Amino acid sequence: MTATAERVVVEGPAAAPRVERRRLRSAARLLAVRSAIAVPVTAAVSVAMFWVASLSPFDPLAAYLGNNYQFATQSQREAFRQAYQTDRPWWQAWWDWVTGLAHGDLGWSSTQSQPVTTVLAERVPFTLGLSGAALVAAAVIAIVLGCIAGMRRGGLIDKACNVFAVTMAAVPPFVVSLVLVAVAAVGLRWFPTSGASAPGAGYTVSGVLNHAVLPLIALTVSQIPWLLLTMRTAVVDACGSDAVRGARSRGVDGWALLRGHIAPVSVLPTLALLGTRLPELIAGAAVVETVFGWPGMAAVLVDSAAALDFPLLATLTVGAAFAVLLGSALSDAAAVAVDPRIEMTA
Repeated sequence: MTATAERVVVEGPAAAPRVERRRLRSAARLLAVRSAIAVPVTAAVSVAMFWVASLSPFDPLAAYLGNNYQFATQSQREAFRQAYQTDRPWWQAWWDWVTGLAHGDLGWSSTQSQPVTTVLAERVPFTLGLSGAALVAAAVIAIVLGCIAGMRRGGLIDKACNVFAVTMAAVPPFVVSLVLVAVAAVGLRWFPTSGASAPGAGYTVSGVLNHAVLPLIALTVSQIPWLLLTMRTAVVDACGSDAVRGARSRGVDGWALLRGHIAPVSVLPTLALLGTRLPELIAGAAVVETVFGWPGMAAVLVDSAAALDFPLLATLTVGAAFAVLLGSALSDAAAVAVDPRIEMTA
């Protein structure tokens, strides 16, 4: 018995790094499989996008010509269609876009009158910065409040968090945005109402940060409810587990109990939910950008869809789909790497 116990004690610490390496390999393998699956999925999304866009009842020439559209003759309209290449079948437009993408050419945006790469370089940083900051802020706030509310179930903080989460989950992002504009921008004049810089001025770090406060708050608030409820529920479940009861019987309590036994297990559902919330984050970002006039991708996405600007619309759609797939894969891989109880193969 003594030799056996001695062998377990000796081998236990040595086995821990092997278990950790095995979990990391499983996470890497999961990412590789998901990446392989993402290729045909994004290709299918691009095909579907071109086909659905071709069914649009809008005439793209109306967006290109504006008020001159109604005065153009039929021959002029046909000439414009040939010039803007809107007379091609959707499958040919898709193939031209794919072949151009293979050569690093995303095409020319007819609605923005510049290359798609230029449009992305100018606007994507604003969207990614706003969305990324909102997601991180929402996750941190939800995890902290969820831990406090779950540890003090039935208390004042728990009830306040539940009321806030249920209420804000039912309020659309554009309502939150309009309230912030009316109160903080128009009423109190604390922050600018729209844009990312003063009228006629260039972009500066301080100016962009000042203009980003209200849209960041609006987008963060819209992402908190489900993350908060998920974290709070996970903490409550963990507090009632045998492992936590055993730790309490050994005198472990308070911050040590939360850090060592409750938080590592409770954060996993929230981590997994982050990947699935990306579609809502993208949709919410588009709404918030529109309300605040934020110079991100929302405005050009609407313009490209209305005018059938295939190169820009395809790039934005495929990019959004890939971001959702990547976010889901990363959240699952992180769960596999952190929790040895989770096994995923794809």
